[in-house]
Amino acid sequence: MSTTRHVEALLAAAKRHGADHADAIFIRNESESAMVRKGVPEGIERSESIALGLRVFRGQKAASVSTSVLDDAEFDRLAEQACAMALVVPEDRFGGLAPDAMIGHFDAAGLDLADTASPDMDILLSRAREAEEDALAVSGVTNTNGASVGHGRTVIALGTSAGFMGSYSRTGHSISASVLAGEAASMQRDYAYHSTVHLEDLDAPETIGRLAGERAVARINPSRPRTGTYDVIYDPRVSSSLLGHLVSAINGASIARGTSFLKEAMGTRILNAGLTVRDNPRLVRGLASRPFDGEGCAADVLDLVNDGVLQTWLLDSRSARQLGLRSNGRASRGVSGPPAPSVTNLHLAPGDLSAAELRSDIKEGILVTELMGSSVNMLTGDYSRGASGFMIRNGEIAEPVAELTIAGNLRDMFIRMVPASDLSFRSSVNAPSIRIDGMSIAGL
Repeated sequence: MSTTRHVEALLAAAKRHGADHADAIFIRNESESAMVRKGVPEGIERSESIALGLRVFRGQKAASVSTSVLDDAEFDRLAEQACAMALVVPEDRFGGLAPDAMIGHFDAAGLDLADTASPDMDILLSRAREAEEDALAVSGVTNTNGASVGHGRTVIALGTSAGFMGSYSRTGHSISASVLAGEAASMQRDYAYHSTVHLEDLDAPETIGRLAGERAVARINPSRPRTGTYDVIYDPRVSSSLLGHLVSAINGASIARGTSFLKEAMGTRILNAGLTVRDNPRLVRGLASRPFDGEGCAADVLDLVNDGVLQTWLLDSRSARQLGLRSNGRASRGVSGPPAPSVTNLHLAPGDLSAAELRSDIKEGILVTELMGSSVNMLTGDYSRGASGFMIRNGEIAEPVAELTIAGNLRDMFIRMVPASDLSFRSSVNAPSIRIDGMSIAGL
């Protein structure tokens, strides 16, 4: 039975048991990975999982159930259970299928999301060993946490009783290495990682290994900066976290609950003039690209912020109904619950200055390369995170620093963000180096 046939069978079962409307999703994951440490295999994994989710509506009442058993008898039992559950839950006047969902059959044609390359376990182990060897070859590296290489495939099918049916496959390849440098109390750890849809786009093992080693060595013997106010640059490794906070603040569900510090910000300037934040589910070979959202709505490019002005919330159909708006195709879902708003391939458009030019006039500042912990209040925007990185002195990257806390308010931080030109697409959420002046730093 094909993936869409499983979904069709589940929807038919829901109708037989009294559902007014229903949607169903099928997800199959297959993956292989290999980890080595000191050249010895430490983890070899092969996994395969299958899951289906069914959501039924009876009037304004809804219930969701899931299974990993693929047969008609199980589908019938599952549909009966879901329809019975829907009779006893409270009504949700904002629930229901997406009114803007597409009609017909859809796939991921043109997005190039499925790679044919499928390296065997021997190749995975060889690439992991190569990455670790190149990391250990960097002068100053003293130990290793290991290197990992893996690949996988995900198949997704989604259908609704209103006439939408879609399916697509996505592949993924990844490589990472983590090593330590220095001795005793001065020892520091760092890593390098890369993931892509197609194997041919993945960084070479020697590139990942060398980068992990160089990063670890650069962090040996960190100091703590004096407590004070500094101009700060977020390295691309961590700058995307700022976009993550922005996404949380403009999530339609949060706006509907009134729990975001940006709940009154629609149509106002929240970033510097000229800055654009774009979500692009149509990005060819994008790590989070998709031909439709979790409710069967069209997946279109969307500027969340244009010229610094907030243009829209992130909306699925439920949050859109709550706000008196229309979904913008940002629903995401798994098998065990209802959809929720989320982004796909998100990025902050680059600026005009290189990373070196961005810091050139900073007499004393901090380059943040790692963040840990989190104390971010999305109701007020208050921001405080542990950090480490490097001092900036007279525009140059200087000695490493650690055990510092960086604090501010996200509303103020957003409006002061200045991006560099070094944007690269290495994850689903990407940003270039970002400079924010006047940040509070707690150190010595």
